[in-house]
Amino acid sequence: MRLVLFGAPGSGKGTQATRLKERLGVPHISTGDLLRAEIKEGTELGLKAKGLMDQGILLSDDIMLGIIEHRLSQADARPGFILDGYPRNLAQAAALDDVLARIGQPLDVVVKLDVPDQAIVGRCEVRFEKEGRPDDNPDTVKKRLGIYAEQTAPVASFYEQRGKLQVVDGVGELDDVTQRVLDVLPGGVQAASA
Repeated sequence: MRLVLFGAPGSGKGTQATRLKERLGVPHISTGDLLRAEIKEGTELGLKAKGLMDQGILLSDDIMLGIIEHRLSQADARPGFILDGYPRNLAQAAALDDVLARIGQPLDVVVKLDVPDQAIVGRCEVRFEKEGRPDDNPDTVKKRLGIYAEQTAPVASFYEQRGKLQVVDGVGELDDVTQRVLDVLPGGVQAASA
């Protein structure tokens, strides 16, 4: 299964990807986690990324695509993957399609978690208090939601035109949201995984 979990920051992509990776038997590839690992290791990319992320600014497309392509080339991603946090704009979506075609792993489905902005701000405030992530600061979250609406939301239409988009209500109990995602996956995954 080659799946993109799509949605606004704080919509639950990471939470659902963590839950789905066991069921689907494929790795959860989070651009946020990949970047945070670079930051923790103090790499040149990590230091550059930290400054931008702390301000709520997205990294350049070429940097992100390079990180993603490198990760998808690893052996554990060959049977499939759950991609979380990428693509974030139309150029990234087109570039990702090109990379996946080149490596023979086209997407099966893009699942958009639909969550109202007010619920997202509340979720991120809780996460900021618990984890202290600078990108979950309420002011930063509002800025990120603005960037999402302007740059990322149009990606849904890109995948809808290709017949890949499924929209799922991302509000509610975790198990219910997970089941909604499983219900829209191609190939009857939910029946095999239940």
